[in-house]
Amino acid sequence: MRSPKDFFRPLAVGAPAPVREVPFRPSRMIHFFDPGNEKMAAKIPAIAPTVDVLLGNLEDAVAADRKEAARSGLVNIAKTTDFGDTQLWTRVNSLDSPWALDDLITLVTEIGDKLDVIMVPKVEGAEDIHYVDRLLAQLEAKARIERPILVHAILETATGVANVEEIAGASPRMQGISLGPADLAASRRMKTTRVGGGHPGYLVREDPNPESAAGEARATFQQDLWHYTIARMVDACAAHGILPYYGPFGDIRDTVACEDQFRNAFLLGCVGAWSLHPVQIEIAKRVFSPAPADVAWARKVIAAMGDGTGAVMIDGKMQDDATYKQCQVVAQLADALAARDPELADAYAAAEKE
Repeated sequence: MRSPKDFFRPLAVGAPAPVREVPFRPSRMIHFFDPGNEKMAAKIPAIAPTVDVLLGNLEDAVAADRKEAARSGLVNIAKTTDFGDTQLWTRVNSLDSPWALDDLITLVTEIGDKLDVIMVPKVEGAEDIHYVDRLLAQLEAKARIERPILVHAILETATGVANVEEIAGASPRMQGISLGPADLAASRRMKTTRVGGGHPGYLVREDPNPESAAGEARATFQQDLWHYTIARMVDACAAHGILPYYGPFGDIRDTVACEDQFRNAFLLGCVGAWSLHPVQIEIAKRVFSPAPADVAWARKVIAAMGDGTGAVMIDGKMQDDATYKQCQVVAQLADALAARDPELADAYAAAEKE
């Protein structure tokens, strides 16, 4: 076991010092793209200003015979694109694959100064993060990278869920964790072939009415397959000062259900979700940005509460230390988003004047 005093020391001579606090940058949508697809790569300069995070995907969606093309494509895109304030992430191949080591070596040494976060799939325990942590430190030192590249884990196995707390606290590099519902469903032997979202068979049924005729239909209510896992992931992230995300929603055409799933995750504490298609970018932007009316109310409570102690009545509702803290979460998120999004800033300002 390492001494706590050593936790924030570089793991390699010449590597940058680890961060002591994960920087909170807007990341409402992590927009995936295939860097080996020339048509998709050509659209990156136009897409970059519209998203918070661009992620060059090297893993599952890339066929085995295209892995090297995707990797070299990402290197070229990173070197030739001005991303502005948009973060550049990548999802490397899983650590048990024959491509992961080359992914890390190539990307860090070639474009490490452009990469903000490396997403690691199928993380099952702290040992996976420790391996990546030490290797990144060595590569950063070799490439003379001046700031540490952060690590993001995907929660997509039953073992990973069982160890989510130790994963969240495994390294100062840990930026956040995403839910990977498809692989997690397979790992758990769940009987669904959907990528995220609900299932019509997962429901509760209202009790029978003794006064109703036999066989009369009873109302049913579909439940959320992912509620437990998201809540546990959010708690682990919050306890360790890192950021939780909902992952993919696979049915691109069902924008209504996508928005519902994203909103459930937002209300539970997630800061963003993956977008697999441009239509999901606007959904994530809308859902993971607090509504102007909610921001105006939060600022009203903060102003009335002063130092945050005691209790006050506002519009017939009791406000105290707990609600003051809740309002601070909303207001601080709004400030961070408004600094990046002028339209949102105008909407928040207008709502406060009403």
